[in-house]
This record gives sequence, structure tokens and C-alpha cells, in this order.
Amino acid sequence: MSTFKDHFSAGASEYAQFRPGYPDALFAWLAAQCPANGLGWDVATGSGQAASGVARYFRQVVASDASAAQLANAQLHPAVEYRCEQAERSSLADGSVDLITVAQALHWFDLPRFLAEAQRVLRPGGLLAVWSYGQLRGDAQIDDLLSHYYSDIVGPCWPPERRWLEQGYAGLDWPFATLAAPAFELSAEWTQAQLLGYLGTWSATREYCRRYGSDPRQLIAAGLASAWGEQPVRLIRWPLALKVGRLGGNG
Repeated sequence: MSTFKDHFSAGASEYAQFRPGYPDALFAWLAAQCPANGLGWDVATGSGQAASGVARYFRQVVASDASAAQLANAQLHPAVEYRCEQAERSSLADGSVDLITVAQALHWFDLPRFLAEAQRVLRPGGLLAVWSYGQLRGDAQIDDLLSHYYSDIVGPCWPPERRWLEQGYAGLDWPFATLAAPAFELSAEWTQAQLLGYLGTWSATREYCRRYGSDPRQLIAAGLASAWGEQPVRLIRWPLALKVGRLGGNG
């Protein structure tokens, strides 16, 4: 068994509160590409943001995560069954899954073992969809500050697996027929406190706290307050990098 790299259990409740949701158009498009809409598997589900989206279009969803703390904060849904297990070794039957989704998590896996597991559980023609979102964008008044925080303040604290996310999973050894996918974007109208809460869920923020014994968000709090101005909320956007493959090459 590979060692589970647990970067998020300690902040599971904050993760559930401050991580953005995914656009419904993403799940509608994925469902339309699948040969059937029976069983979906959301892997490394965290607190279930993607699982609840898949459940709007599939009769049943298994949402798995190796972190019991994350699952304890998961969103309840009548069509979603949560299971505490590693991505590389699921309890799903061979050839039983129509759609596998991995949201903002593929870079943490033992990739060869997970991709073999995906091939095992997918039905012929079933899809594996993996996605990530990069640096958030607000407007010119806050973007430079956020980029400084990401790259300069907590930049040295990002784990090496982050490189896969930054390159949108380009360059993966991908044993599936790739589908061309439309562009999708995450967005949220957030207060300054919500934005700071989101930064607190980053693995690099938590690692900075561990190394230096202080919260790095304090280094930008005053500047962010000044740049934020009097607006109660601001529109925050994240570009979504989506990679979709079909088992069996029928796509």
C-alpha cells in the first residue's frame, strides 16, 4: 500500500466551509458524454463538493476519501454513499462505473496504481474526468497581492506534487482516449473573510504555520483590507483545467 499523504484532515471543517463549488454545467456535460448514468465514483471527495454535483445526474454515487475527518464534514445527499478508502484500492466491482471524477486531487495519488484501478472499475466506454483549478483571480486591486502570497510567501511550502496542478495535469501517462472538453470556470462572490478562510485551507499555508509557528495570512491582511475597499463582496474566479478520457477508445 502507498502511504496516504494527508494534507487536509487537520483543517477538514475549514475545507468544507471555504473551498469553492463546481459549476453545474461541468457535471451536465460529463453526464452527456457517458454511455450510461448509473454509477459515478468521486475519488478523494473531501467534503463532497464534486460528489453532490455528480449526484444530480447519476442514479448512484460512491464518494471515497482516505481521510475520515474529511468525510465527517461531507455534504449529505440521498444518492451519495461515502466510503473511507484509498484511491488506489477501492471496494468497487470490476466494470461497474460509468464516470470517475477526481477534483483537485489527482496529484496526491500513486498515479500508475490509481490509473490501473480506474481501468479496472470503469465500464467499456466509461469516462475518467480529472480537473484542477489554478491561482484565483479577483481584480487588479487584489491579484498582485494574491500572487505574491502564492509564490513568494508560501511558495517554498508547496509540496512537489503541486507541479501537476500548475501544469493542468499535462504530460500524464494517460491510458485513455482523450475527449475534447469545453472551457469551464469556477466563480464565487466572497467577502474578505471568506477569501482569507480559503487561503487557510491551502496545504502551503498549513506547512508555513508548521515550519514557522505563525500564520502567513497575517503578512497580507492589512494590504488586502486596503485593496478590498468598501465593497462587501468581490467576484473571485478560478480557471478550470479539465482532462477527460474514455476507456476503450470509443470517443
